Amino acid sequence: MRAPSSRLVCAGCGTVADLADPYPFRCPNATRGDDVDHVLRRELDFSSIRFPEGDEPNPYVRYRTLLHVYHLAMSGGLSDEAFCSLVRKLDESVAAVDGHGFSVTPFRRSAGLSDALGLSPGGGVWVKDETGNVSGSHKARHFFGVLVYLEVAELLGLAPCDRRPQLAIASCGNAALAAAVVAAAGERELRVFVPTNADPVVLDRLDELGAHVVVCRRGGQAGDPSYRRLLEALADGAVPFTCQGNLNGLAIESGETLGWEIVSSGAAVDRLVVQVGGGALASSCVHAFAEGVELGALAAMPRIDTVQTEGAWPLKRAFDAMGACDATLALRFASHHRSAFMWPWEEKPRSVAHGILDDETYDWLAVVEGMRRTAGRPLVVDETTLEHANALGRETTGIDVDHTGSAGLAGALALRDAGEIADDERIAVLFTGVVRTAPARRRKEDEELPGTRHPVAQGLRAG
Repeated sequence: MRAPSSRLVCAGCGTVADLADPYPFRCPNATRGDDVDHVLRRELDFSSIRFPEGDEPNPYVRYRTLLHVYHLAMSGGLSDEAFCSLVRKLDESVAAVDGHGFSVTPFRRSAGLSDALGLSPGGGVWVKDETGNVSGSHKARHFFGVLVYLEVAELLGLAPCDRRPQLAIASCGNAALAAAVVAAAGERELRVFVPTNADPVVLDRLDELGAHVVVCRRGGQAGDPSYRRLLEALADGAVPFTCQGNLNGLAIESGETLGWEIVSSGAAVDRLVVQVGGGALASSCVHAFAEGVELGALAAMPRIDTVQTEGAWPLKRAFDAMGACDATLALRFASHHRSAFMWPWEEKPRSVAHGILDDETYDWLAVVEGMRRTAGRPLVVDETTLEHANALGRETTGIDVDHTGSAGLAGALALRDAGEIADDERIAVLFTGVVRTAPARRRKEDEELPGTRHPVAQGLRAG
């Protein structure tokens, strides 16, 4: 296998992932307690790559030359045609499970929101609408690229086809739903660790998709109990099918397709205000914009501001702990002293924007890098602002976005009220999740629910 035009490198210790590793999602040197922020990041050989052009609707086909899995496939002897065929086949399987596959999502100026914020015709608010994406949020973007990697690894003989390990994720919301859709499309078993207060809507859909659900209780320990159970499953050999960058760096790369679409749109936004839970969305956007600049498709990165709730704001706590130290020195120190900056939130977090209540911002360092590079900052917004932003966003755009999905807009409102957004600024926000409703029900704690595979997925397996 010849060397590909990309590689996976740990941002914490500098280790380069082995090309022969069938599951290169975590740094091989990552050990619990070493306090190094191990996150595998994809590095491109920019001298041999151009930023993709054209109007191909499937983002994984359009932006394939920026994906590590594409370069791995090419170095292993697959043709460009074979790779595109594989992506389209998997996308058709996703459509069979969820009703439609992946396509470039809308990104346009909202006249209603721009007027509501009092911005001039030269400025305004641009909204990227992910509510119509696979499984109703942006989350599936992170998982599909990982599924493509798993398939390519089997085609190249790096991973066994007859002994597929179980996939695992800790989530009680959009990430779990997206992972279950993509796993079902790939005919792969998925275990989902959820807390005791998991949304009944999510549990019902996970059952339909054939996911194995495990409900976890806190048991008096700090941190997310679902995440602890996930780590145990990974230690037992499960594959991380998760958005946490420290557990699966390729999920961050796969999410970059959203940022690349903004770059391709030609809308030169001045600022991105993005909601942060675990950090996957924000770090994906940071990397996408940085690569857009490196490849000459973007003149400069927009300012990156992040949003968390009063219920939990571990990212701002970490950002503030760095103070005004030299950026390079501070980031280098933080990458080897993670616990001095990032640790689980001490109290059980609560907010109407429950999808960003992660105890930790797992891919925090990349997000901090992005903010410091662009003179951005972390925001903490109150519940009143979150409610107002959601009502305003839905009324002016007609998009049925939930409170988590409109939290970026809440940050923009707070910045505008504070006089930090000029009349002619061009602001980008992402509406990341659709509202979900269904009858309520509860699960017993620590109960594993094997589920029955969704009829469509059963047909895919049988075929």
